[in-house]
Amino acid sequence: MGRIVYSMFASLDGFVEDADGGIGFSAPDEELHRLANEQARQTAVFLFGRRMFEVMEEPWTVAARRDDVPEVEAEFARAYVDTPRVVFSDTLERVPEGVRLVRSADAVAEAERLKETTDGILSVGGPGLAASLFPLIDEFRLFVLPVLVGGGKPFFPQGRSLPLVLTDDRRFASGTMYLRYERRR
Repeated sequence: MGRIVYSMFASLDGFVEDADGGIGFSAPDEELHRLANEQARQTAVFLFGRRMFEVMEEPWTVAARRDDVPEVEAEFARAYVDTPRVVFSDTLERVPEGVRLVRSADAVAEAERLKETTDGILSVGGPGLAASLFPLIDEFRLFVLPVLVGGGKPFFPQGRSLPLVLTDDRRFASGTMYLRYERRR
């Protein structure tokens, strides 16, 4: 049985995008990238909403084919393209090889099916998809960056409460904190 894990970089005030939809504040340094690479290698399936898929797909598939990419980024790119990807969207008509398209209305049923039939981590990318899958998420992994963006798209869906247990934390030289929480059982 798989575990559904939601992981993203977030500002100290809890946003994954700033008020203009930008994510430039969250570009990882090499130390953070190494942990993200490790997590990508441990992922059995990436689950994306359309917007996060569009942010991730082209840059990382292109990086995987280039020789001039820094090794830490090339490592992530290889893990990314070698891992099955599912994108939940009602607007996309087709997706590249290695990606499966599922309509948004089927997201919960498909995530439940994958959780039952997949050994390993199903990594949720994107706060919109995470909100729709919230009852199924087993673990939350936040890279909390030392920056305030003052508004934007929050990591956690508004109006939801959930008791959590801290299972891991790390401090990075950049001031970023990695926090890993599981549902309190």
